[in-house]
Amino acid sequence: MKLSREERSWILVDCGNSAYSMAVTTALLPIIFGMFDNVKSSMDLGYFNSIASILVAILSPILGAIADYKDKKKRFFIFFTALGVFTTAALAAVSPSSGQWQLLVLFFVLSAIGFAGSNIFYDAFLVDITSDERMDKVSSSGFAFGYISSVIPFGISLALIYLMGMDKAIGYQIGFIITALWWGLLTIPMIRNVKQRHYIEPEPRPVINSFKRLADTFKNIRQHKIVFIFLGAYFFYIDGVDTIIKMVVPYATSVLGGETLGTFTLLGILLIIQIIAFPCAILYGNLAKRYTTRSMIIVGIVTYIISCIAAYFISSVWHIFILGAMIGSAQGGIQALSRSYYAKIVPKEKANEFFGFYNIFGKFSAIVGPTVMSLTATISGNARLSILGIIPLFIIGFLIFIILPKEQRSSTESLG
Repeated sequence: MKLSREERSWILVDCGNSAYSMAVTTALLPIIFGMFDNVKSSMDLGYFNSIASILVAILSPILGAIADYKDKKKRFFIFFTALGVFTTAALAAVSPSSGQWQLLVLFFVLSAIGFAGSNIFYDAFLVDITSDERMDKVSSSGFAFGYISSVIPFGISLALIYLMGMDKAIGYQIGFIITALWWGLLTIPMIRNVKQRHYIEPEPRPVINSFKRLADTFKNIRQHKIVFIFLGAYFFYIDGVDTIIKMVVPYATSVLGGETLGTFTLLGILLIIQIIAFPCAILYGNLAKRYTTRSMIIVGIVTYIISCIAAYFISSVWHIFILGAMIGSAQGGIQALSRSYYAKIVPKEKANEFFGFYNIFGKFSAIVGPTVMSLTATISGNARLSILGIIPLFIIGFLIFIILPKEQRSSTESLG
């Protein structure tokens, strides 16, 4: 499938911000956070992940509704991207020797808000840059190339960390700067080449009218029944997905022990997950065309349920490699197809408002999983038990998702 200039520019943003997800959310930050002498457990990072998610969830629908006005979407996108890029670079300024883990967490929370906030508008641009028929393929390509391209900055960071010493903070700090530069540079083509095609014309009192539109959407919820049933399912299963992304390093380290696993081995496994996720995300997009988007999302949910069960029994390093391969096979596909499925069922002129809901469901869900894992580990004193709390999230999401019709024809279709 030949990509247009707008589609290529949009995909490059996935290539840029995937580096943040890999380096900050999943790999480097949890490790450097654990280097602070006054931090009791790296599992505590789950609480701060939840704080960032709450802040973004509160802002998402409001900002989304305002951004539906003409020429507003890109301005919000640029603001939040800039916030994310600069605060990611700022993480490099905080050394474990300073003992100021609170400052590190502050920059992390701000970077997470920038990352999640920019993604509200980035995801919503999907309706502007391609057609419904190409959405699965384009969305899957975004995640796929995002995964494989993030290997470049992460691989460079990993090499520097290895050369400078795995127990030295300087390599990780340089990694934050590399990540910020990569993210910022790959966002430039989108800013230059992509325009908002679906919008609401400007009107007086835009903020007040945005709140009115939100209220009207809830009043007319029956007109968008499929949208909100999907969001109910998404709330649960994406919680499990996001929790595993955020907590895989603390969980694996706590269960197997830092000495048994080894920091370099763990980071190498994460690199392999990214490489596996690349062809699998593309495969999910191709199979969705043949077997429907709905069917492939179900396959992804089932894969995660099996992975969580397997994670409880891990006892050696090679188990982590197998588990990483399983997660990598489904991670990009389920995220990409969820995004494109949703983009196809929402009203195009209200894409930002509805993607605001998409993000509020996604971010509020992301509060539950990390908190459950952190609390379970704290109360029981056994980190292994924490993974069991994630399984019900996938099961509930699956049970709601299968209510949706096999074929989706319009954004206002009811279940009859």
